[in-house]
Amino acid sequence: MSAPSPTSLQATEASGSVCDVDERASAAEIDASCRWPLLLLFTSGVLWLVLGSVLALIAAIKLHKGDFLADASWMTLGRIRPASMNSVLYGFASQVGIGVALWLMCRLGRVKLGFQWPVIVAWKLWNIAVTIGVIAILAGATTGFEWLEMPRGVAGMLFIAYALFGISLVATFAMRRESEVFPSQWYLLAAAFWFPWIYSAANYLLVLDPVRGAMQAAVNGWYTGNLINLWLTPIGLAGIFYFLPRLSGQPLHSRELASFGFWVLLFLGNFGGLTGLIGGPVPKWMPAVSTAANVCLLVAVISNVWNWHLTCSAACSTSNRDVCKKDPVLRFVLFGALAYLVHGLVAALMSVPTIASVTNFTYAIVARNNLALHGFIGMVLFGCLYYIIPRLAQVNWPSESSIRVHFLCSVIGVALLSLGLGAGGVLQGMKLANADVPFMDVVRGTVPFVGLSTMGVLLLLIGQLVFLTNYFKLLCAFAGPMVRAVCAVCCGCGSTAKSGVRS
Repeated sequence: MSAPSPTSLQATEASGSVCDVDERASAAEIDASCRWPLLLLFTSGVLWLVLGSVLALIAAIKLHKGDFLADASWMTLGRIRPASMNSVLYGFASQVGIGVALWLMCRLGRVKLGFQWPVIVAWKLWNIAVTIGVIAILAGATTGFEWLEMPRGVAGMLFIAYALFGISLVATFAMRRESEVFPSQWYLLAAAFWFPWIYSAANYLLVLDPVRGAMQAAVNGWYTGNLINLWLTPIGLAGIFYFLPRLSGQPLHSRELASFGFWVLLFLGNFGGLTGLIGGPVPKWMPAVSTAANVCLLVAVISNVWNWHLTCSAACSTSNRDVCKKDPVLRFVLFGALAYLVHGLVAALMSVPTIASVTNFTYAIVARNNLALHGFIGMVLFGCLYYIIPRLAQVNWPSESSIRVHFLCSVIGVALLSLGLGAGGVLQGMKLANADVPFMDVVRGTVPFVGLSTMGVLLLLIGQLVFLTNYFKLLCAFAGPMVRAVCAVCCGCGSTAKSGVRS
């Protein structure tokens, strides 16, 4: 993607909107107010993603080559896999998602970000906490609970950092100059209040004052389900609801459909994480409610996708049809929307007891989670980054071909990772259900599918490195004038000092 020049950027953002200059900030003023906090969030988030993918690649290699890095205790599979997931969940998805949420809230509210320093302080604290947490996981100092492996002190730091982020987000919404509240804002506000609740409740019930027995598994399943459904999914949906109409040049087809999908997610998303306990030592009503919730959530998924489809159809029937085909940002967003649909279908199917009896405790669960993280959330966030970063830095993306390579690597990588582990998990579950099949035969049967997933992780990592290279070049172009100005000032001061000494 070649971003427009600074002048055309401002003209594009201002077009189609009626703003009172005295009351509402212009797009250029909003971007300038967000520049440094968001660039810091985005840069560190992408670096964490690359680290998480490197660790995921090592973990994937160890699954079919057990002696790989076998002498390093820090590199055991039980440490690398959770370190990778925490890097992606908290280092990348949550951090970049917060940055995107702040930018969207400023743009939709027509107000400048008035909390730059609190956001920067929160960014420092957040990254220090994630760094300590990932190192602790690799050192073996974990809680043992999925996606909550970081020690309790790190959890406290993350909570304080998020409090600063959340206060900034809510205060920005409160100071908005636009009276209308858009669907993207619904989802962002809901996510802003849901995350501190689920994170604090899970840490209290599992780490600070642990519940006993099988209830620990129930609380852990509740947390992992809600982290996807009520924290990351609303951020991804907010991005789609903003960028799809904006880039296609058409208004959202139906606000009523968007409202329906929002309220269904809000009321039922809280119950969708307990399907992993089907057949387990818990009251039967718990996984039954979770099954019903996941099936009902499919209604919200279909309504949202149908709303987006009608919006895109209206755009493709007008003069904007070329934009739908060629715009690189829109390609990322549309693929994320497709992955959202597929993930919703898979989650509903895997919550049915008959199917869950085969897929639970297999690679299929990992495939579903990766489809959500890399296919839906990751692709939507990358689409947001490709749109937002040039407007923050007022510099074009240096290479269009790099964006195409990144997109292709990501699409193929997500497909190989999800299909490989999904098919391997189903086969694994069917063999495990057959008592006549030796366990080692089950393990050997999954090796080809693990190999496919390894290729998928490798392609994802290549795409991320391509993005990082392109991003680094953009930052160099952005910082170049400032560096030259500083050098000119320093050289001028030096020459003045020398002349003074000579005199």
